[in-house]
Amino acid sequence: MKNLNGIKSWVTGFDKAFTETEDLDVLYDFAKESLAGSSEETESTPESLELDQAYSLALKDIEALEMKNMLGSEGDSLGAILTINSGAGGTEANDWSAMLMRMYLRWGERNGYKTAVTDFQDGDEAGVKSVTIEFDGEYAYGYLKAENGVHRLVRISPFNAQGKRQTTFSSVFVYPLVDDTIEVNVDPSRLSWDTFRAGGHGGQNVNKVESGVRLRYMYQDPDTGKEEEILIENTETRDQPKNRAKALLLLRSRLYDLAMKKRQEERDKLEGQKKRIEWGSQIRSYVLHPYKMVNDLRTGFKTADTQGVLDGDLNEFMRRFLMQEGSGGPSAPIEDID
Repeated sequence: MKNLNGIKSWVTGFDKAFTETEDLDVLYDFAKESLAGSSEETESTPESLELDQAYSLALKDIEALEMKNMLGSEGDSLGAILTINSGAGGTEANDWSAMLMRMYLRWGERNGYKTAVTDFQDGDEAGVKSVTIEFDGEYAYGYLKAENGVHRLVRISPFNAQGKRQTTFSSVFVYPLVDDTIEVNVDPSRLSWDTFRAGGHGGQNVNKVESGVRLRYMYQDPDTGKEEEILIENTETRDQPKNRAKALLLLRSRLYDLAMKKRQEERDKLEGQKKRIEWGSQIRSYVLHPYKMVNDLRTGFKTADTQGVLDGDLNEFMRRFLMQEGSGGPSAPIEDID
């Protein structure tokens, strides 16, 4: 059923775009005939306005199909796990992480994804130190992988008594959410568990019972033999067994992501290329003072609509990134594309 729904989404999208382009042809011919011999300004006639609207609609749906076509890499069709961690900067950095959390939750809502906060650690005074969000739905990882990296905020901080401009950073890490169709081996001998009382707001049973779980897994690199600890915490529900099951799912997703990165590294070696986007790299700047601008440092795309971006309007950033990755080089500004 999942494969069938995936094929149906392509067919439905193509049929819609095809119908719109056919309608556009008809409207164009009709507009030409109605304007023949007319002395009216073409921009102000009902026919020309209807033609412009039809063109915008067809272009939007064709571009959506084009972007979806870029999502052909391994894991792109899966859901996603997104983690935000505050950088240096104290309360200001924690507040920035809370702003990013709201931005991604709004993006998920606007694009029809089911979201759930699986782990949340409050900041000392305000905001969040770290948060993990699950996005359930097709191609969530394919889109959100464009957000991997460090996000920089420049503004006059409300937490700065001197009213000075301040720069702060938060990091975003995205990996695919595995499903039952993907086989991931987990060595039980490398697993250990802790339980704890969930902190933060909520009160009652959430904070009085040790429902939170902490999973530790000693991952061993299959090539080098080097070991590293993977730590996953889950406080999503008041039911400890459910939190354990979700923590194991998140571990499987993390191990799948590591395996994907290994294969990508091998491909990059063969192609003699290095990944342009790596964990820890600064990818985007959000400037709220002295002017307003969001600038993607990878694609060069900029917008002055900072409020729209912080309200979850991220699709153009994702589209530019995917088009750049698909072409293997920097993307051209949209106005330069014929």
